[in-house]
Amino acid sequence: MTMRKILHPKLIAGRIRTGKLWSADIHGPNGCFLVNGPHGAQLQIIASDDTVEPQTSLGWEHVSVSLPNRCPNWPEMCFAKSLFWEPEETVVQFHPPESAYISNHPYCLHLWRNRLTDHAMPPPILVGVKTEGELRDAKHAETVRRKYGG
Repeated sequence: MTMRKILHPKLIAGRIRTGKLWSADIHGPNGCFLVNGPHGAQLQIIASDDTVEPQTSLGWEHVSVSLPNRCPNWPEMCFAKSLFWEPEETVVQFHPPESAYISNHPYCLHLWRNRLTDHAMPPPILVGVKTEGELRDAKHAETVRRKYGG
């Protein structure tokens, strides 16, 4: 699979069509978009698939998400992921070695997917206990931790 070619209506409406970061509908998912996130904050999203520079992208699809005064939160990053990829596609955020850090914006996070390879995933039990559902309070989380020896 590849990054969605049929864009979500929010992306179509939010595409930047003039200025330095402009793009047109013919660019598909590639471009800059201003979109209201799940809690109303306006997200600036810059996206590119591997069709823009195939020789240098090597199959990587990329989405950056930023806000003017804070980093995006988990629901905002999940929302951005849902705009560009299918629910069952694995998309990652990297924490590279500090010597490889590149930061052109203080409040920007990135999503990456390599369409040429499947990304390794840790066993689910190392993440949590799926049968327990979402732990919404500290008391329940502590009970589950004790039950499973975490």
